[in-house]
Formats: sequence, structure tokens, C-alpha cells
Amino acid sequence: MENFKPMLFTCMKNYSKEQLVKDIVSGIIVAIIALPLSIALALASGVGPEPGLYTAIVAGFLISFFGGSSVQIAGPTAAFATIVAGIIATDGMDGLVVATVMAGIILIILGIVKAGALIKFIPYTITTGFTAGIAVTILIGQFKDFFGVDFRGAKPIETMDKLKAFFDNIDTLNWQATLVGVVCLLILILWPKVSAKIPGSIIAVFVGIAMVKGLGLKVNTIGDLYTLSSAAPKFSLPNLSLGMIRNEMPNAFTIAILAAIESLLSAVVADGMVNSKHRSNQELIAQGIGNIGSVLFGGIPATGAIARTAANIKNGGRTPIAGMVHSVTLLLILVILMPYAAFIPMPCIAAILFQVAYNMCQWRPFVRLVKFAPKSDIIVLVLTFVLTVVFDLVVAIEWGMIVACILFIKRMSEETHVNGWTYQSDDAEFVDDLRPVAKEIRVFEITGPLFFGVSDVVANSINVKDFTKVLIIRMRSVPAIDVTALRALRDLVERAEKKGIKVVFSHVNEQPRKMMEKADFISIVGEENFQPNIDAAIDRAESIIKQ
Repeated sequence: MENFKPMLFTCMKNYSKEQLVKDIVSGIIVAIIALPLSIALALASGVGPEPGLYTAIVAGFLISFFGGSSVQIAGPTAAFATIVAGIIATDGMDGLVVATVMAGIILIILGIVKAGALIKFIPYTITTGFTAGIAVTILIGQFKDFFGVDFRGAKPIETMDKLKAFFDNIDTLNWQATLVGVVCLLILILWPKVSAKIPGSIIAVFVGIAMVKGLGLKVNTIGDLYTLSSAAPKFSLPNLSLGMIRNEMPNAFTIAILAAIESLLSAVVADGMVNSKHRSNQELIAQGIGNIGSVLFGGIPATGAIARTAANIKNGGRTPIAGMVHSVTLLLILVILMPYAAFIPMPCIAAILFQVAYNMCQWRPFVRLVKFAPKSDIIVLVLTFVLTVVFDLVVAIEWGMIVACILFIKRMSEETHVNGWTYQSDDAEFVDDLRPVAKEIRVFEITGPLFFGVSDVVANSINVKDFTKVLIIRMRSVPAIDVTALRALRDLVERAEKKGIKVVFSHVNEQPRKMMEKADFISIVGEENFQPNIDAAIDRAESIIKQ
């Protein structure tokens, strides 16, 4: 049951006053970092600024409380921005709530069935491809606000439509907005060299407000576009219908997969920084609980945030208390200071999201993969990236996994070979490195896994001569077999028996043997015709010849 025990309860066993102080300080600092990010990511997701804070408050608290990582900080992240914006645009907030609640249920189920380790089966090329694609979509989505372009009433949803609308209306570019955006972006880039303690995003916000208000610049602010509220998160249920549940199922799976991948990756990174080990299944359960709680209290999907988690660790946070303090601090900021968020310029928000996009784009791993990875991996990488940008994340993950599986099957099929032993002349004995073999005995060795992708190899590569009396199939290098390949072996045995040829199997490994036992294949061939090694198999073949 230790796998399903929240890390908070484990940490409390040896908790000290000194660590409490460190956790409180770290939680407050992380909240200051999360404040502008939460607002920016909410706006990028197609909702108002408050849902971003609601997410960090509710999901952040629940995931820290129930989580399987001692230092994970959860909240809205860039990975969800495009998928959330698409759901909001087509199905509204009700659609998002339904999709996220279903995603939360999926995450809880994955945790209960101990599927935390299954996330490793998502290829690195796919995660790199869609992460880079998300970064590009966020970047393109912020062109409008960064340059102050007026779309003249158009509200494009797809990334390519946003890019087209931007260039179609480039004549409305606002140089004052661009100036604010450039200054804020420079601050975000250069400020870490001045101070690592104070977040550059906070400085950029203050400078952006000062520029717009002090210089009287005609630049849109959050208050110009949104009506802000200082109200705390309130519980509400969506308008449910069977049709909506059915329509949102693909989005639910996408949100669940993203939440699982990003949270567990963040937890792994955190483990390396604090020399600990997270409980992946409990973390999935916590992610499910956190996401359900978030949207039912007016938030958006959440997951573990690597940057905020790293900031928590660097500032001394070592238990889930820090994440809970971060949520409480944001709640106080929401209730007391939210009206002042109306002064934040939209180009400043765009600049913050530009930096988020750059930090998540992983262009170095992307370029490295393109240079050194096999062609099949490059195909999956580029395909996932392009589909994410041109279409959406659902399409990208679906086709990325399909193509990755097909290419993997092809690659594995190329690793399976059937080799026959050779002989020197017509009247000489067959020879191998181990021992000579009688002329009437034909030996073939199979190397590699036997599965549906290579089942034809058995039929096409194993042939016998007219004088053959015994066929030995050496399987020491066959680690696994599936039903299709086993059927091919059964057909081989039946064809051999029609010709009066006995088949002997040598060194059948554990998994193939279990499959053969379940399929009653061993009783058909005869237990005596399954030998532990090639010497025993040849002895058996020679005894058959003498009969």
C-alpha cells in the first residue's frame, strides 16, 4: 500500500520547524513566480485571467496534498493551452469541464491499476515533437497581442488561421504595443543575470504597467479586454448530456495523457534534484483528483510544472507543504490584489508566453534528433511536430503513435532471421561449429522475436530436401512469440508430417514455451520432441532416423 500513500503523510513523520520555515518561504516565492504565469497561460487557453489562478489554487493544493512527489508544484501549463483553447472555442466551458473530469477519472484509474510505469511506452520522439509543436502554436498565438495587431473582429481558432489573420492585418500593427512587448521580453531575458531571487516576470509586469500608464501609451491591458473578479473559486457543475460526454472523450484521453506525461516527467526531474523517488501511481491519482477539483471550481486542466517545481527546490522546499503554501498565497493575492491585474499590458503577457514557448520548445534535443536519430524516428518526430502546429494535439498524438508503432514493427521484423546450417558436398555431413549432423537432419536457427510481422519468415525461409527425415528448429534466440507466429509453426509442423518428416524443437525459452503449452502445441508435437539444447535435439533426431 506504500505506492498509494500520499507523500505528505510520509514527510510528516520527521517534519521539523526549520523545514516548515523553508517550505513557507519557498511556497511564497513560487506563488510570486506562478502569478503572472497562471494569468498568461489562462489567457493563452482562451479563458479569462481568474481561471488560471483558480487552477493554481485548487489543483495546486490538491495535487500537493494527495501527490506522490514531495516537491512537485502543479498548476496550469503551456502543454494544455492549445487543446483547452480548442475545446473552449467549440464546446464552451461546459465541454472543457466534462472533458477534464473524464480525464481526471482516467488518471485515477491509471493510478489504481498501477499504470504509472506505462508512460515510458510513449516514444521520446513523440513527446519532443508535440512539445515543440505546442511551443510554436503558443508563439504564433501571441503575435496579435505582442504587436498590437487588430484582427478586425475575426476570431481564428486554428494556429494556421491565426497566422494568416496576423499577416492579413499586419497593416494595423501598433508600434507602441510592440515597444512594450520588446522591452518586457528583454527584461525577461536579461533580468536573471541581475537577480536570481526576484522573478523576471514580476519585473516585466511592473515595467510594462509603468510604461503604459506613465507614458500614456495606447496599448490594450487585461482590464480593457476582461472583467476581473476578486471572488474566491466557487463550486459549479456543467450541463451534462450523453452527446457531450461522447464528443469530449477524445479530448479527455488527450488531457489525461498530457497530464500523466508532464507530471511524471516533472517528478523524475525533481527526483534527480533532491535525490528522492516519487510514487508514480499515487501521483497519477493526485493528478486526477486535482484536475477534477480544478474545473469544478472554475479552473482549467493542470499538471506538474517543471519550472515551478525546480524553483521550489532551489528555494528550500522539500515537502508538499510548500506546494500547499503556494496555493494559499495565490488565494490571498486573488482576493486582495486581483483588481490591479487589470493594469497588466497584453504585450507583457505575450512576452511572458514567448519565454514560456522558448523554454519548452526543446529546440536543441529536436535538432540533435534530426541529426543523429534513425530515419524512422525522424519521421515520427517531424510528423508529430507538423500535425501539432497545422491541426491539433489530438491528431498529432494519434498519428504519431500509429506511425511509431508501424515503424517499430517494421524495425523489429528486420531483426528476425532464419538461418539454415550448411554442408560441404552432396554426400558429406551437415556441419556446424558444435558437431557434425547427419544428412537426413535439417537444422534451422531462428533469431529474434516471432510475431505477426514476421510470421511469413517461418513459411518462406524453412525448406526441406527430399531426403530430409528430421527437421530441427533451434529457438535459443527467440525471446517471445505471439499467436500468429505460433500458428505459422503449427502449419509448418503439419506440412512436415504430411511429408513424413518429424519436427524437433531445441532450447525453447520460457515465454514461447508457455504459449505453446496453453495452445496445446507441445502435446501435438510431442513432449519428447522438445529438447533443452542443440546436442540433445540432435541426439533425438538421430534416434528418430534409426527407428
